[in-house]
Amino acid sequence: MARGVNVTLVRSKICGITRLEDALAAVEAGADAIGLVFYAKSPRAVSIEQAAAVLRALPPFVTTVGLFVDMPRDELQHLLQRLPLDLLQFHGDESPADCEGYGRPYIKALRVRPGEDVSAAMAPYEGACGILLDTFVDGVPGGTGASFDWSLVPEDAGKPVILAGGLDAGNVAAAIRQVRPYAVDVSGGVEASKGIKDAGKIRAFIQAVQGVRCDGDSSEAVN
Repeated sequence: MARGVNVTLVRSKICGITRLEDALAAVEAGADAIGLVFYAKSPRAVSIEQAAAVLRALPPFVTTVGLFVDMPRDELQHLLQRLPLDLLQFHGDESPADCEGYGRPYIKALRVRPGEDVSAAMAPYEGACGILLDTFVDGVPGGTGASFDWSLVPEDAGKPVILAGGLDAGNVAAAIRQVRPYAVDVSGGVEASKGIKDAGKIRAFIQAVQGVRCDGDSSEAVN
């Protein structure tokens, strides 16, 4: 059983998309979702115009996720009037109330510190459709390229867990076997440089994810 929900195949999201060709490479490789960063301090930040060009070109059944860090409510509402994003992902210090009221489901990202009680950190966000767990690095809201102690992820999370933080094609299978998340999220692990994805790394990552099946209480390679 995957943490928080019964799944057989773990889903994958390619985050930090800045170029149309990278979005299409992710789709071609079999990604379930792509992430667009609306945080000016990030090297992966996109404008509304860049994001709109990507969204227009995507085929059906690819989930589009907008990533935000403490964006004022009026700014976010204005952005959502222009962009048909499927999901909102909050990476800052947003309270549950800050994440709600946009007419879209949301994911709350939590940055995991050493020894953290992850269940307690998750508890206030009852309205979230999922919780993304990333690595805590002081002053950096995400995309650190560092992993955290996966043993801290609760076995009975109560809602879908998206695992992030330092994942790449070389370690994602082991991460899935240990954590059994609903989904995995990668950005830097599939890049040629900051904000520029590598199509080969995307393919290798998706293949590694798809090569592991979570079934019952075990995880095994799919031949």
